[in-house]
Amino acid sequence: MFDRRYASLVWSAAPTPLTPEGKIDFASVERLSVHHAKLGVKAVFIGGTCGEGPFLSRGTLRELAKATVQANASRQIATMLQITDNSAERMIENLAMYADTGIDLAVIAPPFFQLNPDQDYLYELYMKVIEASSVPIGIYHRGKSSSVALAPETVARLLEHPKVLAVKDSACSSDDTKVLVDAGNKLRSSKECFIYCGNEFDCVGAARNGYDGMMIGGACFNARMAREVFQLAKQGAMEEAQTLQKRMNKMMYECFGGENISCWLAGEKQLMVELGVFSYNTCIINYKLTPECAQAIKALCEREAEYLR
Repeated sequence: MFDRRYASLVWSAAPTPLTPEGKIDFASVERLSVHHAKLGVKAVFIGGTCGEGPFLSRGTLRELAKATVQANASRQIATMLQITDNSAERMIENLAMYADTGIDLAVIAPPFFQLNPDQDYLYELYMKVIEASSVPIGIYHRGKSSSVALAPETVARLLEHPKVLAVKDSACSSDDTKVLVDAGNKLRSSKECFIYCGNEFDCVGAARNGYDGMMIGGACFNARMAREVFQLAKQGAMEEAQTLQKRMNKMMYECFGGENISCWLAGEKQLMVELGVFSYNTCIINYKLTPECAQAIKALCEREAEYLR
């Protein structure tokens, strides 16, 4: 049962550890679970954007799900898996394929490709999947940055369904924030409901705007710092929160290859290698590690050891 046991202030939208051949690195999956537990993470979202889910085969995602569930179960960490596809029928097939892996929650993002969708059509598409699911559902909301944009009001409608328990809001829009946070607040008396922010560069704003916490791709290394920023902002210690947020942003830019995020996932995976969690920095999507980024990562590992380790 996916419930308040997993309500840590930071959830991890985790990268996928891969071998140089692009296979799942199972030893690193186990180490990542240990690492998440030490950072205080209670729920892990796999197969998302940072997890390269849209680029991995279904068979590989199934292996990742089974291994992550097995590693997380003994540490009381929930496992969430993205099942997104272009139609309800394909997503329902995905649900069936992963049904016996033990995942705690299935996550739906907007379809990667659609022709002439309107909000009613998208609502019905999601509802078909939600009704067919044997596990609770999370919604990954990307707003206007998605190739198929779901309106926040549509997400709020979906959130009313008893099976829909969580939203990751990565729209970075004040209008979307208000709609989703208000929807969550209205529903809390009748159901479990988690409204998490996906913008790790503004944990202060997320806390101020009433989110329950952060669901972020950098949580495999910044979870401890992000949690402290969020807590400070909730307590009204805004100056301290902003100071720590700037420190965290500096760390992320160093890891990701600068403010243009040129190394992004390769840098994040290399940081996990430096921490002894991953064996390789292999990416399926086309991000490369530059020598400058590798050097910056080594330096930040020493400088921020109290938070990273």
